[in-house]
Amino acid sequence: MLACAETKAEGDSATNMPIAIVRFPGSNCDQDAEWAFRDVLGVDVTLVPHASHELGPVDAVVLPGGFSYGDYLRSGALAARSPIMQAVTAFANRGGPVLGICNGFQVLTEARLLPGALARNDHLHFTCKDVHVRVETDAAPYFTRTYRSDVLTLPVAHHDGRFDADDETIARLEGEGRVALRYVRSDGLPDPSANPNGSRNDIAGILNETGNVLGMMPHPERAADDLLGSEDGLKILGSLVDTLAGAAAGASA
Repeated sequence: MLACAETKAEGDSATNMPIAIVRFPGSNCDQDAEWAFRDVLGVDVTLVPHASHELGPVDAVVLPGGFSYGDYLRSGALAARSPIMQAVTAFANRGGPVLGICNGFQVLTEARLLPGALARNDHLHFTCKDVHVRVETDAAPYFTRTYRSDVLTLPVAHHDGRFDADDETIARLEGEGRVALRYVRSDGLPDPSANPNGSRNDIAGILNETGNVLGMMPHPERAADDLLGSEDGLKILGSLVDTLAGAAAGASA
């Protein structure tokens, strides 16, 4: 059992400060993320509006899925220029953990907190289904530190989920171990049929250079209970919470 789940059972919050979930006009997974962190993992959550200029005292930031600003111009482009993103960028640059899920991943690339871009799916259709992703690195201290090589079952729901970048960027991401998640078959092996959108190198999630910012297209918050078909999302969300709880315990020791 995750340490954070045990903490919830004891009625305590897993972190001293809350996790901020940013709400953009058109967000539709903010409440899903709130439920996963607050009700499943027992973490205090604060919902921060897009027009705010401050995050407040928080331990981590989540940019949720949805269709921020109606996906006008490009998915995530307008959200990346909203007032709150200045605070998110400053938080990330100080080393604070930031998780962008689906539309949140798009926002992170548009804000240049992550390289590359999320383009239209190669089949030009919205796709909504469960996929399998392999955890490619344990170098992300907040997100994947204990789950390398695990194959997770997570849902995707996107129209613009094809990760693309120039050859140099792809080579750098691969060479620096910054590909966090990769689409695979259920047995962990690569297969073109396992890639739901045509992403280069079957990339489902990437990290920034220091490993504190993760962008991913699959939805871990929608795989946080067996009733939803999978609890595999708790490995990523729980890793974040456990790391924050460990840091808080160390600071108070």
